[in-house]
Amino acid sequence: MEQISLPAEVILSHSHQALGTVQLDWSPQPGAYLDFEGQTYAILERRHRYQFKAGRYQLQKISLYVQAAQRPLEGSLLEDRWILGDVSCRFNARSEIIRCAVNPYGPCDRCPFYEVLPSSGAPT
Repeated sequence: MEQISLPAEVILSHSHQALGTVQLDWSPQPGAYLDFEGQTYAILERRHRYQFKAGRYQLQKISLYVQAAQRPLEGSLLEDRWILGDVSCRFNARSEIIRCAVNPYGPCDRCPFYEVLPSSGAPT
């Protein structure tokens, strides 16, 4: 299925101030980061706007509620998502919001619970 670029309205969450509109070719999820007009924002909420046309509802635009943020220094890009922490660790949550259950505040480089994630093809 072909991905269609939709307009996304960027809105500051705390003041509800509209910052502008951007065309996105990816599906923004809460917890992801968005670079817009030289500033980085964390996406807090996503709302869809539909229009009834030709007897059915069609997605017209997306509203993104954001707050100013800095990308985490620790983490990596995994499947088009920014993942906190060291993804090679067995306990990593693979999440944009929480690093892991045993050491949620990090940092990963000095964690006493670090264990290398076993490869999926290796016998256990």
